[in-house]
Amino acid sequence: MITSFDLFGTLVEVPRPSDPAVAVQTELNARGIPVPEDWSDAFTEYHLDLPEGAELSLPEHTMAALASRDIHPRDHVPSGALETATQAVLTAFDPGSVTTRDGATAAVDAAAEYDKVAVLSNCTVPGLVSLTLERSTLDEERFDVVVSSVECGWRKPDPRAFAAVTARLDGSFDELVHVGDDPDTDGGAANIGAKSILVPETSLTDLPTVLEEL
Repeated sequence: MITSFDLFGTLVEVPRPSDPAVAVQTELNARGIPVPEDWSDAFTEYHLDLPEGAELSLPEHTMAALASRDIHPRDHVPSGALETATQAVLTAFDPGSVTTRDGATAAVDAAAEYDKVAVLSNCTVPGLVSLTLERSTLDEERFDVVVSSVECGWRKPDPRAFAAVTARLDGSFDELVHVGDDPDTDGGAANIGAKSILVPETSLTDLPTVLEEL
């Protein structure tokens, strides 16, 4: 049995920007990149066609949103425009404080007694998963692998997201137990032959007992 854990809403709770478009605008402006007057509209529109289940990084979306209004960051930041946009987005979504949920550490430790453990998180911001773990009381080294959708290119419940974890753990779907809080995304593990455990239907404090009974 190998176990993967969703991060946000499952192992940790983090504050989110009340208005993501404004948060990103503030950080872009601080780095010399202007935004259009209708930035809120541009930021919420779809600009790039992707295959179903594919993940688009928020910095790439931000670049496309600016380009849709004929604003090109490279005109303002000649070298490293995408890197600048990436830093702006990461700063905008920096959680600051992170609350590790009750029972999270014990749940991860209990899963590790059986075999390898992983984080599998839907996240469009490069670096945010690692930053969140660093700010939490869950050391990233507790996990054999940490996989985010922006890094592997696929969002849960797409089977390729779960495959990114099983491949790196040298396991298979029928060995996988995925723990998460969202029936639509995390619950998708059940559709590929894996076991899905949803919180709060099963609390993290009860998870060691549930794993023992599998």
